[in-house]
Amino acid sequence: MNKIATYFHFDQYHTTFRREIVAGFTTFISMAYILFVNPQVLGESGMNSGAVFTATALASALGCILMGVYAKYPIATAPALGINAFFTYSVVIGMKIPWQTALAGVFVAALIFMVITIFKLREMIIDAIPQDLKRAIAAGIGLFIAFVGLHGGGLIVANKSTVVGLGSFNVGTTWLTIFGLIVTAILMVKHVPGGVFIGMVATALLGLVTGLIPMPSHIISTAPSLAPTFMVGVKHIGSINTIQLWIVVLTFLLVTFFDTAGTLVGLAEQAGFLVDNKMPRVGKALMSDSTAMLVGSVMGTSPVGAYVESSAGIAVGGRTGLTAVVTGICFLLGMFFSPLLGVVTTQVTAPALIIVGVLMAQSMQNINWKDLAIAIPAFLIIIGMPLTYSISDGIAFGFIMYPITMIAAKRGKEVSPIMYALFFIFIAFLWILNVG
Repeated sequence: MNKIATYFHFDQYHTTFRREIVAGFTTFISMAYILFVNPQVLGESGMNSGAVFTATALASALGCILMGVYAKYPIATAPALGINAFFTYSVVIGMKIPWQTALAGVFVAALIFMVITIFKLREMIIDAIPQDLKRAIAAGIGLFIAFVGLHGGGLIVANKSTVVGLGSFNVGTTWLTIFGLIVTAILMVKHVPGGVFIGMVATALLGLVTGLIPMPSHIISTAPSLAPTFMVGVKHIGSINTIQLWIVVLTFLLVTFFDTAGTLVGLAEQAGFLVDNKMPRVGKALMSDSTAMLVGSVMGTSPVGAYVESSAGIAVGGRTGLTAVVTGICFLLGMFFSPLLGVVTTQVTAPALIIVGVLMAQSMQNINWKDLAIAIPAFLIIIGMPLTYSISDGIAFGFIMYPITMIAAKRGKEVSPIMYALFFIFIAFLWILNVG
């Protein structure tokens, strides 16, 4: 045990085994939904849902364990939401591209990802982002996950007249979210250790007692076979032979790149890991998620990336790689306890996401709001993420505006060449996604 504590630098981060284990489990509970959502989304493309379930669990576990043991960060990885929807609804259904070819696109994007990580291009880009914009990314992610929680919990719903509106209080599960939010808020205000996790447990128990959450019929089940999706993408690389398909590959690459980069920066800001505006061991963190993305594409799932729900584990005190390792182990066990995971509904995780959003939004206080050349792009990042429901789109808004406002302020020389390059890349990125 002492060797583990020494390896993960417990003394440096003032943490304990209990805290790291609770943090890892909290992170897993917050993102366990991906085990069910990813097979559902990719299943609509024609992929075998059972195989996707197993691929999701294994790819997530690998990424988490690598992130913990190699990069030593409490950051979990899993197939990213949003990009899986792009895979199914835009590429397969919209463009009528076979899922086998789309999976080959993910594999090629993962290979490119690995190459640019090895040459430290991703690391250079992250280091080039100004401190205030990194803080804006952290705050924007906070608003984004809070919005995800409010919507998932039923407190915020779609409204044709006003775009979004208040949910119905005639729905029992909405009251479950309200209960969890109140309990979690009280625990956090009173500084109760593990308040976020305790709040989720209390919410789940109330849901089971009231019947709002179905009691699982059984606890243990065998993991479905990987055979229907394993190596399919690799075998269909030759199908990527048109400009349209290479645009698909580029989109997989760009969305995953900036979603992961933004998430890593935001979580590092939240946990206090940034040193002189740089994230220590960022190269190892990027290599961990690149490897998980590559292996995940071989197994049969959409791109893997760092998860914002890691902020839930960080919020309860997770500061070392042991947190991510525990999360990875939970994903492995989750393959065999899938019926029990059904208890963790969106109403259970919603209060945690909302409270964590509050914690991450605190990064806004350190942004120089009096400097409009910085404040305007920072604000666009913060507001863009929840309103577009996309971390990468929010980053695009701010990164496009940043060189413009700096040049207008006659401070164009302060903008690094990389940020100027990103200006053009993001314009092309938005064009490809929305026009091309």
